[in-house]
Amino acid sequence: QVQLVESGGGSVQAGGSLTLSCAASGNTAAISAIGWYRRIPGSKRELVADFAAGGKIRYADSVKGRFTISRDNAKNTVDLQMNSLKPEDTGVYYCNADSYYGGKFNDYWGQGTQVTVSS
Repeated sequence: QVQLVESGGGSVQAGGSLTLSCAASGNTAAISAIGWYRRIPGSKRELVADFAAGGKIRYADSVKGRFTISRDNAKNTVDLQMNSLKPEDTGVYYCNADSYYGGKFNDYWGQGTQVTVSS
């Protein structure tokens, strides 16, 4: 069992920055992948950035060069530093984690945090 709690969302003007944080608890040792997704109004949920299985870091093309994902394994937190924010970044951002334990796969989601970027 893994619990994910996001924080750091808010409203900023275009060009501004926000840092989102995801705090994982529970059986964090079983987490194989963790990262951030978002749902922009009018579009499907999409990957923003994550630490994929095997430790690879992935970024959506739309955020490369602007967003940076970081992880603190000791604290079980994953941050998303978002710079040069654009209005099209507006949406709900979700922390996601996959875990494998006892031969079982589980997919966990946080409650989401709103990011609003005004022009």
